[in-house]
Amino acid sequence: MTPPGGGSPARSPEFRLAMDALRGLRQDLFHDAFAYRPLPRADIDGPLVRRLPGRLRERAGLAPHAVVGAAGALAMLVSWGSGGGSLTSVVCGVLALLPVLLTLIRPVGAFWLSFVSTAAVATVGTSWGNWPWLPGSFVSHLAVLTIVAIRTRPRTAAWMWVLTATYGFFAETGFGWGHYTTNTAPMLVVSALFLLAVTVWHTRRTAEQEVTAQQTVTAHERSRRTLLEERTTIARELHDVVAHHMSVVAIQAEAAPYRVENPPPELERAFATIRENAVAALTELRRVLGVVRAEDYEAPDAPQPTLADLEALLANVRDAGLPVEKTVTGAVRELPQGVELSAYRIVQEALSNTLRHAPGANARVEIGYVLGGLGLRIVNDPPPAPLLVKPSPGAGHGITGMRERVSMLSGEMTAGPTAEGGYEVTVFLPVAMVTPGEDEA
Repeated sequence: MTPPGGGSPARSPEFRLAMDALRGLRQDLFHDAFAYRPLPRADIDGPLVRRLPGRLRERAGLAPHAVVGAAGALAMLVSWGSGGGSLTSVVCGVLALLPVLLTLIRPVGAFWLSFVSTAAVATVGTSWGNWPWLPGSFVSHLAVLTIVAIRTRPRTAAWMWVLTATYGFFAETGFGWGHYTTNTAPMLVVSALFLLAVTVWHTRRTAEQEVTAQQTVTAHERSRRTLLEERTTIARELHDVVAHHMSVVAIQAEAAPYRVENPPPELERAFATIRENAVAALTELRRVLGVVRAEDYEAPDAPQPTLADLEALLANVRDAGLPVEKTVTGAVRELPQGVELSAYRIVQEALSNTLRHAPGANARVEIGYVLGGLGLRIVNDPPPAPLLVKPSPGAGHGITGMRERVSMLSGEMTAGPTAEGGYEVTVFLPVAMVTPGEDEA
Protein backbone atom coordinates (compact mmCIF):
# COMPACT_ATOMS: atom_id res chain seq x y z
CA MET A 1 0.00 0.00 0.00
CA THR A 2 1.17 3.49 -0.81
CA PRO A 3 0.30 6.12 1.79
CA PRO A 4 -1.31 9.43 0.73
CA GLY A 5 1.08 12.07 -0.49
CA GLY A 6 3.25 9.78 -2.59
CA GLY A 7 5.51 8.68 0.26
CA SER A 8 7.31 5.38 0.54
CA PRO A 9 5.04 2.32 0.77
CA ALA A 10 4.17 1.14 4.28
CA ARG A 11 5.88 -2.03 5.43
CA SER A 12 4.09 -4.81 7.23
CA PRO A 13 5.22 -5.84 10.76
CA GLU A 14 6.40 -9.18 9.40
CA PHE A 15 8.56 -7.47 6.78
CA ARG A 16 10.10 -5.16 9.38
CA LEU A 17 10.73 -8.12 11.68
CA ALA A 18 12.51 -9.99 8.89
CA MET A 19 14.61 -6.95 7.99
CA ASP A 20 15.60 -6.47 11.62
CA ALA A 21 16.63 -10.11 11.81
CA LEU A 22 18.76 -9.80 8.68
CA ARG A 23 20.38 -6.66 10.03
CA GLY A 24 21.17 -8.58 13.21
CA LEU A 25 22.73 -11.36 11.12
CA ARG A 26 24.87 -8.87 9.24
CA GLN A 27 25.95 -7.14 12.43
CA ASP A 28 26.80 -10.33 14.32
CA LEU A 29 28.46 -12.52 11.68
CA PHE A 30 29.40 -10.39 8.68
CA HIS A 31 30.40 -6.95 9.93
CA ASP A 32 34.09 -7.06 10.97
CA ALA A 33 33.95 -10.84 11.03
CA PHE A 34 37.72 -11.12 11.25
CA ALA A 35 38.22 -8.30 13.73
CA TYR A 36 40.97 -8.82 16.29
CA ARG A 37 39.33 -9.68 19.62
CA PRO A 38 41.81 -11.52 21.85
CA LEU A 39 40.46 -13.69 24.61
CA PRO A 40 41.01 -11.85 27.93
CA ARG A 41 42.66 -13.46 30.91
CA ALA A 42 40.46 -14.96 33.56
CA ASP A 43 39.83 -13.26 36.90
CA ILE A 44 42.31 -14.46 39.53
CA ASP A 45 40.40 -13.10 42.54
CA GLY A 46 38.20 -16.15 43.00
CA PRO A 47 38.13 -18.08 46.29
CA LEU A 48 39.80 -21.14 44.78
CA VAL A 49 42.49 -19.21 42.91
CA ARG A 50 43.52 -17.32 46.04
CA ARG A 51 44.63 -20.60 47.64
CA LEU A 52 47.14 -21.31 44.89
CA PRO A 53 50.83 -20.37 45.23
CA GLY A 54 51.95 -17.09 43.71
CA ARG A 55 53.26 -18.40 40.40
CA LEU A 56 50.33 -20.73 39.84
CA ARG A 57 47.91 -17.94 40.72
CA GLU A 58 49.38 -15.75 37.98
CA ARG A 59 49.14 -18.56 35.46
CA ALA A 60 45.56 -19.32 36.46
CA GLY A 61 44.51 -16.35 34.36
CA LEU A 62 45.41 -18.38 31.26
CA ALA A 63 42.99 -21.18 32.15
CA PRO A 64 40.48 -20.27 29.37
CA HIS A 65 43.28 -20.33 26.80
CA ALA A 66 44.35 -23.75 28.04
CA VAL A 67 40.79 -25.06 27.73
CA VAL A 68 40.54 -23.83 24.14
CA GLY A 69 43.88 -25.40 23.33
CA ALA A 70 42.75 -28.70 24.85
CA ALA A 71 39.55 -28.65 22.74
CA GLY A 72 41.63 -28.07 19.60
CA ALA A 73 44.01 -30.87 20.52
CA LEU A 74 41.06 -33.22 21.05
CA ALA A 75 39.66 -32.40 17.62
CA MET A 76 43.07 -33.00 16.04
CA LEU A 77 43.54 -36.35 17.83
CA VAL A 78 40.04 -37.53 16.83
CA SER A 79 40.76 -36.62 13.22
CA TRP A 80 44.15 -38.30 13.30
CA GLY A 81 42.77 -41.45 14.96
CA SER A 82 39.83 -41.79 12.56
CA GLY A 83 42.21 -41.60 9.61
CA GLY A 84 44.48 -44.36 10.84
CA GLY A 85 47.49 -42.09 11.38
CA SER A 86 48.15 -41.53 7.68
CA LEU A 87 49.52 -38.33 6.17
CA THR A 88 46.02 -37.37 5.08
CA SER A 89 44.78 -37.75 8.65
CA VAL A 90 47.57 -35.43 9.83
CA VAL A 91 46.43 -32.78 7.33
CA CYS A 92 42.84 -33.24 8.44
CA GLY A 93 43.91 -32.91 12.07
CA VAL A 94 45.63 -29.60 11.38
CA LEU A 95 42.55 -28.37 9.50
CA ALA A 96 40.40 -29.32 12.50
CA LEU A 97 42.78 -27.60 14.93
CA LEU A 98 43.05 -24.21 13.19
CA PRO A 99 39.44 -22.99 13.64
CA VAL A 100 39.50 -23.82 17.34
CA LEU A 101 42.73 -21.91 17.90
CA LEU A 102 41.45 -18.97 15.87
CA THR A 103 38.67 -18.46 18.42
CA LEU A 104 41.34 -17.08 20.76
CA ILE A 105 41.82 -13.94 18.65
CA ARG A 106 39.09 -13.77 15.96
CA PRO A 107 36.00 -15.64 17.23
CA VAL A 108 33.53 -14.81 14.43
CA GLY A 109 36.17 -15.45 11.77
CA ALA A 110 36.82 -18.84 13.38
CA PHE A 111 33.17 -19.76 12.78
CA TRP A 112 33.49 -19.12 9.05
CA LEU A 113 36.86 -20.87 8.94
CA SER A 114 35.20 -23.90 10.53
CA PHE A 115 32.90 -24.23 7.49
CA VAL A 116 35.89 -24.00 5.15
CA SER A 117 37.79 -26.50 7.26
CA THR A 118 34.79 -28.88 7.31
CA ALA A 119 34.50 -28.78 3.52
CA ALA A 120 38.26 -29.25 3.07
CA VAL A 121 38.40 -32.19 5.46
CA ALA A 122 35.38 -33.79 3.77
CA THR A 123 37.17 -33.42 0.42
CA VAL A 124 40.60 -34.64 1.53
CA GLY A 125 39.52 -37.27 4.04
CA THR A 126 37.64 -40.48 3.35
CA SER A 127 34.58 -41.58 5.25
CA TRP A 128 31.52 -43.42 3.92
CA GLY A 129 29.48 -43.18 7.08
CA ASN A 130 29.95 -39.57 8.22
CA TRP A 131 28.78 -36.67 6.10
CA PRO A 132 29.17 -33.71 5.94
CA TRP A 133 31.19 -33.63 9.19
CA LEU A 134 33.99 -36.13 9.54
CA PRO A 135 34.80 -37.08 13.18
CA GLY A 136 37.52 -34.47 13.65
CA SER A 137 35.45 -31.74 11.99
CA PHE A 138 32.45 -32.71 14.10
CA VAL A 139 34.38 -32.12 17.34
CA SER A 140 36.04 -29.00 15.94
CA HIS A 141 32.79 -27.37 14.81
CA LEU A 142 31.09 -28.11 18.12
CA ALA A 143 34.01 -26.55 19.99
CA VAL A 144 33.96 -23.48 17.74
CA LEU A 145 30.21 -23.01 18.17
CA THR A 146 30.46 -23.25 21.95
CA ILE A 147 33.47 -20.95 22.32
CA VAL A 148 32.11 -18.30 19.95
CA ALA A 149 28.73 -18.40 21.70
CA ILE A 150 30.44 -17.84 25.05
CA ARG A 151 32.43 -14.91 23.67
CA THR A 152 29.49 -13.23 21.90
CA ARG A 153 25.78 -13.12 22.76
CA PRO A 154 22.74 -15.42 22.51
CA ARG A 155 21.53 -13.90 19.22
CA THR A 156 24.84 -14.78 17.58
CA ALA A 157 24.51 -18.35 18.85
CA ALA A 158 21.07 -18.64 17.26
CA TRP A 159 22.36 -17.40 13.89
CA MET A 160 25.32 -19.81 14.00
CA TRP A 161 22.96 -22.71 14.62
CA VAL A 162 20.72 -21.64 11.71
CA LEU A 163 23.72 -21.36 9.36
CA THR A 164 24.99 -24.74 10.54
CA ALA A 165 21.62 -26.27 9.72
CA THR A 166 21.64 -24.57 6.31
CA TYR A 167 25.13 -25.86 5.54
CA GLY A 168 24.18 -29.40 6.56
CA PHE A 169 21.01 -29.31 4.44
CA PHE A 170 22.82 -28.21 1.28
CA ALA A 171 25.74 -30.57 1.88
CA GLU A 172 23.37 -33.53 2.27
CA THR A 173 21.20 -32.53 -0.65
CA GLY A 174 23.94 -31.74 -3.14
CA PHE A 175 26.83 -34.00 -2.11
CA GLY A 176 25.52 -36.68 0.22
CA TRP A 177 24.45 -39.19 -2.43
CA GLY A 178 27.71 -41.20 -2.12
CA HIS A 179 27.47 -41.80 1.65
CA TYR A 180 25.55 -44.35 3.65
CA THR A 181 24.59 -42.03 6.56
CA THR A 182 24.70 -38.37 7.36
CA ASN A 183 25.30 -36.64 10.70
CA THR A 184 23.58 -33.30 10.24
CA ALA A 185 20.80 -34.26 12.65
CA PRO A 186 23.23 -35.31 15.44
CA MET A 187 25.19 -32.10 14.86
CA LEU A 188 22.08 -29.97 15.18
CA VAL A 189 20.82 -31.77 18.30
CA VAL A 190 24.15 -31.75 20.15
CA SER A 191 24.98 -28.17 19.13
CA ALA A 192 21.51 -27.03 20.19
CA LEU A 193 22.08 -28.49 23.66
CA PHE A 194 25.48 -26.84 23.93
CA LEU A 195 24.22 -23.47 22.70
CA LEU A 196 21.19 -23.68 24.98
CA ALA A 197 23.48 -24.23 27.98
CA VAL A 198 25.60 -21.25 26.93
CA THR A 199 22.48 -19.09 26.49
CA VAL A 200 21.29 -20.00 29.98
CA TRP A 201 24.74 -19.11 31.31
CA HIS A 202 24.62 -15.76 29.49
CA THR A 203 21.15 -15.02 30.85
CA ARG A 204 22.14 -15.86 34.40
CA ARG A 205 25.32 -13.82 34.16
CA THR A 206 23.40 -10.82 32.83
CA ALA A 207 20.85 -11.15 35.62
CA GLU A 208 23.61 -11.32 38.24
CA GLN A 209 25.26 -8.21 36.80
CA GLU A 210 21.96 -6.35 36.86
CA VAL A 211 21.31 -7.43 40.44
CA THR A 212 24.81 -6.37 41.45
CA ALA A 213 24.38 -3.00 39.77
CA GLN A 214 20.99 -2.54 41.44
CA GLN A 215 22.43 -3.47 44.83
CA THR A 216 25.23 -0.96 44.32
CA VAL A 217 22.74 1.77 43.45
CA THR A 218 20.56 0.79 46.42
CA ALA A 219 23.50 0.86 48.81
CA HIS A 220 24.55 4.25 47.45
CA GLU A 221 21.05 5.64 47.85
CA ARG A 222 20.76 4.17 51.35
CA SER A 223 24.08 5.72 52.34
CA ARG A 224 23.04 9.05 50.84
CA ARG A 225 19.69 8.95 52.65
CA THR A 226 21.40 8.10 55.92
CA LEU A 227 23.80 10.99 55.42
CA LEU A 228 20.93 13.39 54.80
CA GLU A 229 19.07 12.10 57.84
CA GLU A 230 22.18 12.54 59.96
CA ARG A 231 22.63 16.09 58.71
CA THR A 232 18.99 16.78 59.50
CA THR A 233 19.49 15.47 63.03
CA ILE A 234 22.58 17.64 63.45
CA ALA A 235 20.67 20.65 62.16
CA ARG A 236 17.89 20.06 64.69
CA GLU A 237 20.34 19.73 67.55
CA LEU A 238 22.38 22.75 66.56
CA HIS A 239 19.20 24.79 66.25
CA ASP A 240 18.71 24.52 70.00
CA VAL A 241 22.32 25.54 70.61
CA VAL A 242 22.35 28.49 68.20
CA ALA A 243 18.83 29.60 69.11
CA HIS A 244 19.81 29.73 72.78
CA HIS A 245 22.84 31.92 72.09
CA MET A 246 20.94 34.20 69.71
CA SER A 247 18.15 34.63 72.28
CA VAL A 248 20.71 35.55 74.93
CA VAL A 249 22.24 38.13 72.54
CA ALA A 250 18.82 39.65 71.83
CA ILE A 251 17.88 39.85 75.51
CA GLN A 252 21.24 41.31 76.58
CA ALA A 253 21.12 43.85 73.76
CA GLU A 254 17.68 44.96 74.88
CA ALA A 255 18.62 45.14 78.57
CA ALA A 256 22.05 46.71 78.16
CA PRO A 257 20.90 50.38 77.78
CA TYR A 258 19.03 50.15 81.08
CA ARG A 259 22.18 49.16 82.93
CA VAL A 260 23.93 52.38 82.03
CA GLU A 261 22.82 55.71 83.45
CA ASN A 262 21.99 58.22 80.73
CA PRO A 263 23.34 56.18 77.81
CA PRO A 264 24.15 58.17 74.68
CA PRO A 265 21.70 57.87 71.77
CA GLU A 266 24.38 56.24 69.59
CA LEU A 267 24.76 53.43 72.12
CA GLU A 268 21.00 52.90 72.31
CA ARG A 269 20.75 52.71 68.51
CA ALA A 270 23.66 50.27 68.37
CA PHE A 271 22.07 47.94 70.91
CA ALA A 272 18.71 48.24 69.11
CA THR A 273 20.40 47.24 65.84
CA ILE A 274 22.08 44.27 67.56
CA ARG A 275 18.76 43.10 68.94
CA GLU A 276 16.98 43.47 65.59
CA ASN A 277 19.71 41.50 63.80
CA ALA A 278 19.65 38.78 66.45
CA VAL A 279 15.86 38.43 66.21
CA ALA A 280 16.03 38.38 62.38
CA ALA A 281 18.78 35.75 62.44
CA LEU A 282 16.76 33.64 64.86
CA THR A 283 13.68 33.89 62.61
CA GLU A 284 15.66 32.86 59.52
CA LEU A 285 17.23 29.98 61.45
CA ARG A 286 13.82 28.63 62.41
CA ARG A 287 12.56 29.06 58.84
CA VAL A 288 15.48 27.08 57.40
CA LEU A 289 15.10 24.37 60.03
CA GLY A 290 11.43 24.02 59.09
CA VAL A 291 12.51 22.84 55.63
CA VAL A 292 14.45 19.86 56.99
CA ARG A 293 12.28 19.11 59.99
CA ALA A 294 9.78 16.26 59.72
CA GLU A 295 6.12 17.02 60.25
CA ASP A 296 5.89 14.75 63.28
CA TYR A 297 9.09 16.07 64.85
CA GLU A 298 8.74 17.53 68.33
CA ALA A 299 11.45 19.65 69.85
CA PRO A 300 12.92 18.09 73.00
CA ASP A 301 11.92 19.64 76.31
CA ALA A 302 15.30 19.02 77.93
CA PRO A 303 18.43 20.88 76.83
CA GLN A 304 20.89 19.16 74.50
CA PRO A 305 23.39 16.91 76.36
CA THR A 306 27.01 17.85 76.97
CA LEU A 307 30.08 16.08 78.29
CA ALA A 308 28.84 16.82 81.80
CA ASP A 309 26.02 14.33 81.16
CA LEU A 310 28.42 11.58 80.12
CA GLU A 311 28.29 9.80 83.48
CA ALA A 312 24.55 9.17 83.08
CA LEU A 313 25.18 7.74 79.60
CA LEU A 314 27.92 5.43 80.90
CA ALA A 315 25.64 4.27 83.73
CA ASN A 316 22.95 3.33 81.22
CA VAL A 317 25.49 1.46 79.10
CA ARG A 318 26.75 -0.46 82.14
CA ASP A 319 23.17 -1.42 83.01
CA ALA A 320 22.84 -2.78 79.45
CA GLY A 321 25.72 -5.20 80.13
CA LEU A 322 28.74 -3.32 78.71
CA PRO A 323 31.58 -2.76 81.21
CA VAL A 324 33.00 0.67 80.37
CA GLU A 325 35.64 2.87 81.97
CA LYS A 326 36.20 6.60 81.56
CA THR A 327 39.51 8.42 81.70
CA VAL A 328 39.88 12.19 81.55
CA THR A 329 43.24 13.89 80.97
CA GLY A 330 44.08 17.56 80.82
CA ALA A 331 42.44 20.56 82.45
CA VAL A 332 38.67 20.20 82.19
CA ARG A 333 37.18 23.40 80.81
CA GLU A 334 33.95 24.53 79.26
CA LEU A 335 33.88 24.09 75.48
CA PRO A 336 31.51 25.51 72.86
CA GLN A 337 28.15 23.86 73.21
CA GLY A 338 28.23 22.50 69.64
CA VAL A 339 31.54 20.76 70.32
CA GLU A 340 30.30 19.24 73.57
CA LEU A 341 27.08 18.06 71.92
CA SER A 342 28.96 16.40 69.03
CA ALA A 343 31.44 14.81 71.43
CA TYR A 344 28.60 13.39 73.50
CA ARG A 345 26.86 11.98 70.39
CA ILE A 346 30.08 10.43 69.10
CA VAL A 347 30.70 8.63 72.38
CA GLN A 348 27.07 7.53 72.46
CA GLU A 349 27.17 6.10 68.93
CA ALA A 350 30.53 4.37 69.47
CA LEU A 351 29.27 2.64 72.62
CA SER A 352 26.05 1.66 70.83
CA ASN A 353 28.13 0.03 68.08
CA THR A 354 30.05 -1.86 70.74
CA LEU A 355 26.83 -3.17 72.25
CA ARG A 356 25.59 -4.32 68.84
CA HIS A 357 28.76 -5.77 67.32
CA ALA A 358 30.84 -6.84 70.33
CA PRO A 359 28.43 -7.91 73.09
CA GLY A 360 30.17 -8.78 76.33
CA ALA A 361 33.38 -6.91 75.50
CA ASN A 362 35.03 -4.30 77.73
CA ALA A 363 35.13 -0.69 76.52
CA ARG A 364 37.12 2.40 77.45
CA VAL A 365 36.32 6.06 76.88
CA GLU A 366 39.26 8.44 76.97
CA ILE A 367 38.72 12.20 76.91
CA GLY A 368 41.68 14.53 76.52
CA TYR A 369 41.52 18.29 76.96
CA VAL A 370 44.45 19.76 75.01
CA LEU A 371 45.37 23.29 74.02
CA GLY A 372 44.03 23.01 70.48
CA GLY A 373 40.79 21.22 71.16
CA LEU A 374 39.27 17.99 72.47
CA GLY A 375 40.46 14.44 71.89
CA LEU A 376 38.24 11.35 72.12
CA ARG A 377 39.17 7.68 72.02
CA ILE A 378 36.58 4.95 72.34
CA VAL A 379 38.02 1.44 72.14
CA ASN A 380 36.56 -1.97 72.92
CA ASP A 381 38.14 -5.38 73.36
CA PRO A 382 37.09 -8.37 71.25
CA PRO A 383 33.99 -10.20 72.49
CA PRO A 384 34.81 -13.02 74.92
CA ALA A 385 33.04 -15.71 72.85
CA PRO A 386 32.55 -14.46 69.31
CA LEU A 387 31.29 -17.81 68.09
CA LEU A 388 28.69 -18.18 70.84
CA VAL A 389 27.36 -14.63 71.09
CA LYS A 390 25.73 -13.31 67.94
CA PRO A 391 25.97 -9.54 67.37
CA SER A 392 22.78 -7.56 67.07
CA PRO A 393 22.26 -6.17 63.56
CA GLY A 394 22.06 -2.42 63.18
CA ALA A 395 21.65 0.11 60.40
CA GLY A 396 25.34 -0.03 59.59
CA HIS A 397 25.72 3.74 59.22
CA GLY A 398 26.87 4.81 62.70
CA ILE A 399 30.37 5.59 61.43
CA THR A 400 28.84 7.77 58.71
CA GLY A 401 27.07 9.89 61.29
CA MET A 402 30.19 10.27 63.41
CA ARG A 403 32.25 11.31 60.39
CA GLU A 404 29.61 13.86 59.45
CA ARG A 405 29.76 15.47 62.88
CA VAL A 406 33.55 15.53 62.87
CA SER A 407 33.61 17.00 59.36
CA MET A 408 31.15 19.72 60.41
CA LEU A 409 33.60 20.84 63.12
CA SER A 410 36.67 20.55 60.81
CA GLY A 411 38.04 17.75 62.95
CA GLU A 412 39.79 14.46 62.27
CA MET A 413 38.59 10.91 62.82
CA THR A 414 39.94 7.40 62.39
CA ALA A 415 38.01 4.18 62.92
CA GLY A 416 39.12 0.61 62.46
CA PRO A 417 39.91 -2.72 64.10
CA THR A 418 42.72 -3.00 66.62
CA ALA A 419 45.55 -5.51 66.60
CA GLU A 420 43.90 -7.41 69.47
CA GLY A 421 40.67 -7.91 67.52
CA GLY A 422 38.64 -5.08 69.00
CA TYR A 423 37.60 -1.77 67.47
CA GLU A 424 38.80 1.78 68.03
CA VAL A 425 37.39 5.22 67.22
CA THR A 426 39.71 8.20 67.59
CA VAL A 427 38.46 11.77 67.15
CA PHE A 428 40.00 15.21 67.48
CA LEU A 429 37.74 18.26 67.55
CA PRO A 430 39.60 21.56 67.22
CA VAL A 431 38.58 24.43 69.52
CA ALA A 432 39.90 27.95 69.01
CA MET A 433 41.74 29.30 72.04
CA VAL A 434 40.36 32.53 73.49
CA THR A 435 42.83 34.80 75.26
CA PRO A 436 41.69 36.89 78.25
CA GLY A 437 42.00 40.06 76.23
CA GLU A 438 39.81 38.73 73.42
CA ASP A 439 37.27 37.47 75.97
CA GLU A 440 36.92 40.89 77.53
CA ALA A 441 36.62 42.53 74.10
